[in-house]
Amino acid sequence: MKQPERKRKLDPATTVIPMACILVLCVLFVIYPNGSTSALSAIRNFLGDTFGTYYLVVGLGVLLISLYLSFSPIGNIVLGGPDEKPQYSFWIWGAMVFTCGLAADILFYSLCEWIYYVQEPHVADMGPLEEWANAYSIFHWGPIPWSFYAVLAACFGFMLHVRGRTKQKYSEACRPILGDKTDKLPGKLIDVLAVFALIAGTATTFSVATPLLASAITTLFGGTATKWLTIGILLAVCATYTTSVMHGIRGVAKLSNICMYIFGALLAYVLIFGGEFQYTIENGLSALGHVLQDFIGMSTWTDPTRTSSFPQNWTIFYWAYWMVWCVAAPFFMGGVSRGRTVKQVILGSYLFGVSSTVISFIVLGNYGLGMQLHGKFDAIGMYNATQDLYGTIIAIIQNLPVYQIVLVLLVLSMVTFYASSFDSITLVACQYSYREVIGDEEAPVRMKLFWAILLILLPIALIFSEGSMNNLQTVSIIAAFPIAIVILLIIASFIKDAKSYLTAGKAEPDTAPETE
Repeated sequence: MKQPERKRKLDPATTVIPMACILVLCVLFVIYPNGSTSALSAIRNFLGDTFGTYYLVVGLGVLLISLYLSFSPIGNIVLGGPDEKPQYSFWIWGAMVFTCGLAADILFYSLCEWIYYVQEPHVADMGPLEEWANAYSIFHWGPIPWSFYAVLAACFGFMLHVRGRTKQKYSEACRPILGDKTDKLPGKLIDVLAVFALIAGTATTFSVATPLLASAITTLFGGTATKWLTIGILLAVCATYTTSVMHGIRGVAKLSNICMYIFGALLAYVLIFGGEFQYTIENGLSALGHVLQDFIGMSTWTDPTRTSSFPQNWTIFYWAYWMVWCVAAPFFMGGVSRGRTVKQVILGSYLFGVSSTVISFIVLGNYGLGMQLHGKFDAIGMYNATQDLYGTIIAIIQNLPVYQIVLVLLVLSMVTFYASSFDSITLVACQYSYREVIGDEEAPVRMKLFWAILLILLPIALIFSEGSMNNLQTVSIIAAFPIAIVILLIIASFIKDAKSYLTAGKAEPDTAPETE
């Protein structure tokens, strides 16, 4: 709701400082590319190699906590009034949950991750390559990473809709434990770190799949993939999500709904017309069985003798990558979950988010894998010869009948996935920019426009320096180390506050002190 009579105060700590840090890093990356790359790689390798157990324990721990919260009395708490009904249908809510985060990355890796795994010695040691390659894809994008989103969405939803907090920030979720320190240096540090991770993660996600978009477009219309084409793609995505976000949550809901239908059409086409229907279903079921049977072992394996460094290169990397994205996506999920119980938010996120992810990896991954195993197309040979992953993906798709249809659906899916993700990020960043937000009020149009444009400028600038893009991606992974601590602090604060709420037996106004 609009409140023109009240002027909200901007918070420089969560606007100016993080942006200044990012810009300084970018300048350093461009001026000293070799030195900065070496330094950041050393830090990343140190964290992954020395503290790998830390990431794995946090991942498995949050998953177990999610189950405890769902089936404890806390799970019955309604995020809103005791008798309040959900704002959105399960389908619309689920569509926003799936598309607000790493949906574009999920689509990209569904097409190609198996190519990496079938060449991993550790995967070969586990058993049949065709089954375990798909199994590890499902594992790395399954319940553990989604548990970060699900639990934090419940935490933020409780903070926003039950306690009615006017500060929509990471630090505010820690108030039950931090107390008045929330408004002092500890709270400020948490918020600066959160926005820094949000901006860094936002800038790097384009580096994963934008080249695939460029390759798909040049395959459809001719020409060559250039930096200017990539910039054009980024501007098209920016125009899409800017138009959507100007209509607030309603626009985001519509775009998410459209996105899921396009994505569903893409999966259905590949499954039905790809010629690997039976293999896709059977191998997908076998892969699911392997994950269920060996889940604890896969979650806790650290490769202590470093025979392959598989968990350091893959599992730890993915847990860290999802943690960085936890700044934006769960906040948005919590915001659109009003009227749902804690159990519904957590289990619903698993039901919609995990199932959509698993279906994507089973259908798209097993199509390429089936082509490889049945001698129809040697994707691994092409990739090893050319080291062109994007060209290999396009070549796999070109084996489909009327492959142009698939390329069009792929482009539309990825553009709308990116736009949906950046819609949610823009809305969260806008709320972060103010000292307080009353009720369900949304940021002014000028603030939405500011963040919508700002979020796309950094990826565009980094196109001209591949080293800087890789470095910033490394910064995102490093940022996950302290973010994990904050995540655990938020969850502990939520459990403490939720138990207090249950003890009181009714919703009471939050008494957090106003600042400035």
